[in-house]
Amino acid sequence: MQLSKPKQASFLSDLRHEFSGYNRAKFSKDLMAGLTVAAVALPLALAFAVSSGQSAASGLITAIISGLVIAALGGASYQISGPTGTMAMILITVGAHYGIEGVLMVTFLSGVVRLLAGIFRVGALVSYIPSPVVTGFTSGIAIIIAFGQVDLFFGVVSSGTQIPEMIASYFRNGFHIQPYALAYGLFVVFFMIFWPKKLNAKIHASLLSLIIALVIQMTLNLPVAEVGNIPRTLVAADRLRLFSIPWNHSAALISPAISVAALGMVESLLCGTYAAKMKREKFNATRELYAQGIGNLIMPFFGGIPATAAIARTSVAIRAGQQTRLTSIIHALALMLSMFLLGPFLSRIPLAALAGVLIITAWRMNDWPSIRKIFSSRIKTSMAQFLITMGATVFFDLTVAILAGIAFS
Repeated sequence: MQLSKPKQASFLSDLRHEFSGYNRAKFSKDLMAGLTVAAVALPLALAFAVSSGQSAASGLITAIISGLVIAALGGASYQISGPTGTMAMILITVGAHYGIEGVLMVTFLSGVVRLLAGIFRVGALVSYIPSPVVTGFTSGIAIIIAFGQVDLFFGVVSSGTQIPEMIASYFRNGFHIQPYALAYGLFVVFFMIFWPKKLNAKIHASLLSLIIALVIQMTLNLPVAEVGNIPRTLVAADRLRLFSIPWNHSAALISPAISVAALGMVESLLCGTYAAKMKREKFNATRELYAQGIGNLIMPFFGGIPATAAIARTSVAIRAGQQTRLTSIIHALALMLSMFLLGPFLSRIPLAALAGVLIITAWRMNDWPSIRKIFSSRIKTSMAQFLITMGATVFFDLTVAILAGIAFS
């Protein structure tokens, strides 16, 4: 396999081309697009961090650092990176066994893997993964994300990190619903479903529903779990420290780190390819892997969790008029201001409301047109690829799902 080295001249020439003719009108579009993406990214950053078993602050830190670093170095002008739900179950499992230190180490190692993937030009291989495998993998992740919200949505308690273990614990310990938590969750779900699409362009349903839930909670002080304290700092107390990296756990954490890196690579590159068609621009997969690798290498030293480019944020940016990678940088700066100025308010958001956001997000992650096409096809190979990949994602280690997908490629 041919090795690849970063081409500084090519990168700088691409930047010059990207910003050629840049003026006040284009900056205005970048500014509005950045603020729009920030409004969408804020609830997602909080929700994905909590669903991964980490603090809400770590989600904001991840969105900010990735929005600055990965965007500046990335393989396209339009990619918006941040925490996503694809790694949630892996991080929960790692956190249960090794604590926050293990999660930070997995983030660091996944950055190393992505950097190596860029050097060895692994990005080109993603285009060879069959569509049903990608669709099944995405649907499996969506199921994991949605099921991971059951505890917060209903206000119940489960044990275990895998779906079968959680279901067994419900039967063993009972399923005692907290009415107020359920009320918040249902409110957000129905609000996001019925909020008119034409109004979504002005204020996103997920953000507005959380604002309303926050106002209700601050007014009534209902007995539900809340986000909790959000420190006004970009450097969390729980972070990886350069001279005390826990190398003793590195061998055990290699497997989850590879899984996180593989998930991040697939999601970033698929997002980049899809968005390139929307923007009618070229996408440099190798450079994107370099950027994702560097971003995730430095992320844990701030207390962040794994980040990747996501179509949910990227598509919003493009539709909002994004012109250059300044959109991502502006979105990161807006999130930073929110962290410093709105921390006391964000800390009062009910966790059940965040769970509602993620349930709808998980539903919308599914590529429903492709799923209908797969099941309507007379050729059953695609259906088998979809079902096996989805099942392996849900019921086995995500590494097994990746291998199953490759086996059916």
